[in-house]
Amino acid sequence: MKALRFPLIKITVFFVLGILFTSYQKPEPNFIFFGLIVGFIFFSLTFYKSMNDAFQNNFFGISVYIISFLIGISSQVIHTNLYQKNHYTNQVRNFENQHLIEISLKEELKFSEFNNRFIANIKKIDNKNSSGKIILNIRKDSSNSKALNIGNILKIKSLIYKNKPIKNPNQFDYGKYLENQNIYAQVYCDIDEIEISSIIDKNIFYYTSKFRNRIVLNLQKKGFAKNELAVIVALILGQQQNISPEILQDYQFAGAIHILSVSGLHVGFILLFVSFLLKPFPNTKKWKIIKLIIVVLSLWLFGFIAGLAPSVLRSVVMFSFVAIGRNLGRGVNIYNTLLVSALVILLFQPGFLFDVGFQLSYISLYFIFWLQPLLATIWQPKNNIVVFFWEIITVSFAAQIGAMGLSIYYFHQFPGLFFITNLIILPVMGFILGYGVFIMILAYFDIIPMFLMKILEWSILILDKVIEWIASFEQFIFKDISFNKTMLITMYLMIFALVFYLKNPKYNRLIFSLISIITFQSSVFYSKYFYQNQIELVVFNEKKNVLITSRIGQKATLYCNDVKLKVDSKNSSIKQYLVGNFSNINARKKIPNLLFIKNKKIFILNNIAINPANLNPDILIIVNSPKLNLERFFRACKPKTVVADASNFKSYLKVWKKTCQKFSVDFHSTTEKGFFKIE
Repeated sequence: MKALRFPLIKITVFFVLGILFTSYQKPEPNFIFFGLIVGFIFFSLTFYKSMNDAFQNNFFGISVYIISFLIGISSQVIHTNLYQKNHYTNQVRNFENQHLIEISLKEELKFSEFNNRFIANIKKIDNKNSSGKIILNIRKDSSNSKALNIGNILKIKSLIYKNKPIKNPNQFDYGKYLENQNIYAQVYCDIDEIEISSIIDKNIFYYTSKFRNRIVLNLQKKGFAKNELAVIVALILGQQQNISPEILQDYQFAGAIHILSVSGLHVGFILLFVSFLLKPFPNTKKWKIIKLIIVVLSLWLFGFIAGLAPSVLRSVVMFSFVAIGRNLGRGVNIYNTLLVSALVILLFQPGFLFDVGFQLSYISLYFIFWLQPLLATIWQPKNNIVVFFWEIITVSFAAQIGAMGLSIYYFHQFPGLFFITNLIILPVMGFILGYGVFIMILAYFDIIPMFLMKILEWSILILDKVIEWIASFEQFIFKDISFNKTMLITMYLMIFALVFYLKNPKYNRLIFSLISIITFQSSVFYSKYFYQNQIELVVFNEKKNVLITSRIGQKATLYCNDVKLKVDSKNSSIKQYLVGNFSNINARKKIPNLLFIKNKKIFILNNIAINPANLNPDILIIVNSPKLNLERFFRACKPKTVVADASNFKSYLKVWKKTCQKFSVDFHSTTEKGFFKIE
């Protein structure tokens, strides 16, 4: 509870509120910077007054929070590329025509089923200087294998596709995720359409990529097994591009997916490992400074090896502050150290606030420092070996309790055997990371002895087999958990209240804990009650297929093609919808011609010719590209809205859209606008 008394907590809260305000309200930059100047003047005056008058301290405190809020707003504005005049979204007026684009490759992404993908910085559009980040999608073509490397400058003539909104309900908003990284569009092309410049953009990302590629090539040359190489490259170099979907799923089900992306766990191990190596040196003032410099340099060296990806940079900055805090001694509060690191990161990259990895890293680390000492007091074994494993268990539980709410909210699943996974993995992770970094350095200089490489390869093979074994117990993997934002907030309120009480049992804390439990239970009951009283119909955007649901409360009826009847709830679109709406499939039926939802008559026009005379539907849903003369249909009956899903030909959609405009009828194409909902 003492941690909440520090002013830095309140400053951080107001700073974060400023970032959130900018993200949702999109304020005018000139107005914001004017407000910042006024806020700074108010801050200066109250600071001067507070030095002479104790009563003014309250006003000074208020001015600090105001200036924190305004700095949060201005930081988000400064780092939002949309506000820059030379950003490509402000230069390109017509997104329906092709443009000559000059880009520099910055980062390689995990490839999709059809495309190799890169994050690129735009340098020019139509020979005019421009800026901004974009995703480059290169269609896979085995007949042409031009090698592209980070730092290559490319020229492409292509359409620029803005990020699209979600196409189906409760779907992951990938467009919003990209916008938080200042990526607002994508480009698609074939490899033959790319002109590669002889000039290379030799920035930090070029050198880190070159460093990684040399290591990987030398390991491949030595015969490092393909699957094990993909895992070790992910563990240490932060590159997941070549990991098979099966291995990824095993790590996910075993609750170990976090070790495959370089993050706080890896950087924390490096901190502990280097600190352990430096332990024999004296703790004099001079040696403390030397050891701190060595530790921080080691963290940043590891960050460089791992490619300086955003998650890596975030973790290195966070643990650099932790290392500095530890070096300064007991007088430094660990919570303040974490907050300072978070403030520094968000000051330069405010978009990280919306990154799931950032949220999970900080909440997990906070709970390790806050809750683990309490869990450790439950049992105090005498044997040192038992103590070692007991600490691993308590650290795992503390981190998992902290991350549990966010994990369920974002991923709707929870690995029940996480503690077994961590109990087995954490003791060997220090060795694998330390030894792995050593092997990577040898591999860079191509002086790695075969037997040393094989030790690492066998270690990864054993690790994979253990993970696969744990993941095989699917009955302990809790999937498809319905969990909304209200439940998330009240759950953390309950956890914090219970821990506060257990740390220092008092009557008022007991009352607060009981209230928090009731609040969480109420949020669960209310959420279920809210969805139980809903009636709606949804037309999904499913390419070349029809998928319609009508839902009354928690019971959903699925209308689809025969092929879809066999797939039902395994379809990702319907699965996300069911989980997001606390519902399940009650019945599966073939597509009817008439439906009634909330006193609205809905006519579904399939590829079967039906005479619509005297039907007068409120809504017409067109599926499966029927040979329809829409003008003749409108003369027989004029619906208020026409909906066409993604099972229809695109050429038909264009004709129907023009016809609806001619007759002043609302037209909704799911291909263009996403799903259609009646509620």
